[in-house]
Amino acid sequence: MTRAPSIKTPLPGPRAKAVIDRDKAVVSPSYTRGYPLVIARGEGSAVEDVDGNVFLDCAAGIAVNSTGHSHPDVVKAITDQAQKFLHMSGTDFYYEPQVRLAEEMAAITPIAGGVRTFFGNSGTEAVEACLKLSRYATGRSNLIAFLGGFHGRTMGSLALTSSKAIQRRGFGPLMAGVYHAPYADCYRCPLGLSSTDCAAECLDFVEHQIFVHLVSPDEVAAVVVEPIQGEGGYVVAPEQFLQRLRELTKPHGILLVADEVQSGMGRSGKMFAIEYSSVEPDMMAIAKGIASGLPLGVAVARGGLMAWPPGAHASTFGGNPVSCAAALATIKLLKDTLVANAADVGAHLMNGLRSLIDKHPLIGDVRGRGLMVGVELVRDRRTKERATMERDAVVNAAFNRGLLILGAGKNAVRFSPPLVLTREEADTAVRIFDESLTEVETARR
Repeated sequence: MTRAPSIKTPLPGPRAKAVIDRDKAVVSPSYTRGYPLVIARGEGSAVEDVDGNVFLDCAAGIAVNSTGHSHPDVVKAITDQAQKFLHMSGTDFYYEPQVRLAEEMAAITPIAGGVRTFFGNSGTEAVEACLKLSRYATGRSNLIAFLGGFHGRTMGSLALTSSKAIQRRGFGPLMAGVYHAPYADCYRCPLGLSSTDCAAECLDFVEHQIFVHLVSPDEVAAVVVEPIQGEGGYVVAPEQFLQRLRELTKPHGILLVADEVQSGMGRSGKMFAIEYSSVEPDMMAIAKGIASGLPLGVAVARGGLMAWPPGAHASTFGGNPVSCAAALATIKLLKDTLVANAADVGAHLMNGLRSLIDKHPLIGDVRGRGLMVGVELVRDRRTKERATMERDAVVNAAFNRGLLILGAGKNAVRFSPPLVLTREEADTAVRIFDESLTEVETARR
């Protein structure tokens, strides 16, 4: 493939326009297409569209293509398994790829004392499994989540989601028994504290408001938290926040569920982002990067918790053998080189983006871990007024220059490239982002 980026036509090109026109007639309008990319093929961190334009991919299919596009080891694992059998339903029969993957999950997840895994097809299904298991294991019905969180769009997980009102609008009443607390967004501290003072203080809301005025802690089944909020704006929870949350839940028998759908599988520079805090959750929801693009979601839990009987929960397609084979190849690549590469190149990318702060007044904050980096854009650094339109303009300006990035939250840009990204490619991404910011800032004057 031609080295990225290489833009040959106005965007979208004629072939892309034709596909987009066909799409409008037959595909659900609920999809959120940020810009008119029509992919033809991908390789590593590069994507070629149907008109031959080549882009540097810092979106990775929304943090899914962890090993890059069509990594040969993953493709071989998929092909080898596909030639044996495609499906047998692991909820009714046995096959080794599913058992091997469950063994791998027990080995890599930061939960001690034995781990069991439930297999589904997506992140929202993994969250749903955690919700059902939390209620079943505790005999309690209530749940606590955090403002700005995104946990999926099916009806149970949607009740936890509070990233954008449009995601909930028109679907009520949602599942009852869900309470939301402020998340530790220290750039925009919900308590009005300085960033140096804001770490875990917002958990006072859980302890002194929710537990006092709304629901008794002995009626709460679980607290569900993203160690790094994804859709909410790539907001990194301070280590103290997660540590105090664990201290808050444990005495009341409340389960701690870590939603690592986006932050897991090496993206943060560790296998799971919660490892930075040394906190051990009771359950984890994992998806996106686990199978390099094939549909797979898993819920992992302490073995003693996942003790529900046959028929309590199942999935016809969950743990598909081809997806399991892709996941096993993915995990090997992550353990061998890619988690370390995410930490190294992620730090390099972060430094490059932070070097733009003095040059560009639109940049309010640069944050993240590993190759999960967010840049929050503001119209005024003092008031932190959100630069929502400008954010969209920057994303589109980058696209026109051959860089694929996505928005997150109201006004942040997310960099979530494949974990094979090189330092040279990171420098290219920073250069194009720099040019895109200049274009938008110039147009504002």
